[in-house]
Amino acid sequence: MGRDYKEEFDKRVYFIRDLLKKSGAEGIVYGNSGGKDSVLVGILCKAACENTVGLIMPCSANRNYGIDTEDGLEVAAKYGIETRVVDLSPVKESVVAQLDGITELNKGALTNIAPRLRMTTLYAVAASENRLVAGTGNRSEYYVGYFTKWGDGGHDFNPIFDLTVREIYEFLRFLEAPEFIINKAPSAGLFDGQTDEGEMGFRDEELDEYLLSGKANEDVLKKIDRLHSISEHKRTGVARYGELK
Repeated sequence: MGRDYKEEFDKRVYFIRDLLKKSGAEGIVYGNSGGKDSVLVGILCKAACENTVGLIMPCSANRNYGIDTEDGLEVAAKYGIETRVVDLSPVKESVVAQLDGITELNKGALTNIAPRLRMTTLYAVAASENRLVAGTGNRSEYYVGYFTKWGDGGHDFNPIFDLTVREIYEFLRFLEAPEFIINKAPSAGLFDGQTDEGEMGFRDEELDEYLLSGKANEDVLKKIDRLHSISEHKRTGVARYGELK
């Protein structure tokens, strides 16, 4: 049975408002990547709190400066969301330069620098302006660990945490979000040519079908189970010897 997205909208807006009230925060900040998840988070946060700011944070990848920034600005204008642009490429270059001779950075290490710099930037703005950081990850990504630990996995709250990719699109259609967002191939924009499905090795529809109905063909199930298993540490935080229960 499908979700009642009018009810979902109202409940999530209430959740955000209640959280702000309890925390004493005066506003919200989130990363505006120009993608489906950040668009939905931006819409929900703006509906709950007028003082919502989206940060566009290009970092190295050409698409960050092109389609991602253009889409992010257009959607923000449509929904009246204040937007600021912070160019993180020089920061990443500085970090990489400082590590030269210390270690040889592999692709994974290089790729994850950008999300962690974005998290640092979001929290710098949040701390300076008494805001909460909104997360933009969905249920599907979380299950297979498709996020950066202490990067885009770091936030104060996440209003779309329980939604699969399929449900994100359904919600956006209900809200009459721009078609160019709905039709855009999902990508974290971490490097040029990168797509979410290409990195995971299966389609979003296949993962969502498994999460919503438990059905998947054998090859896809093996890939999903493997990613879920090796990313367990991302979902459980850190292991602390002798930690009190």
